Amino acid sequence: MSEPTGKYSITMPRDIAEAAKARSGPSGLSAYVAAAVARQIERDNLNEIIQVAEAEHGPVSDEEIQSARDQLHRARSQQQTQGGANAA
Repeated sequence: MSEPTGKYSITMPRDIAEAAKARSGPSGLSAYVAAAVARQIERDNLNEIIQVAEAEHGPVSDEEIQSARDQLHRARSQQQTQGGANAA
């Protein structure tokens, strides 16, 4: 069952609204905007977590960020390789 919805009136620049309408596809503008707002809330929540973690442990270095990116890239590559092997 889906979440209850409410009807809201928002104001945004016309060019952004038209671009969103053009990209919204069959799900419609409301679903497109709701998904965009949900992603922004996730980003805001992650930024809050990062701020708390950095306040407690200090800032994350560029090297640590690159290491995490490399690890993620390796995991994705491994997952794609395993997925291809399983499909054969």
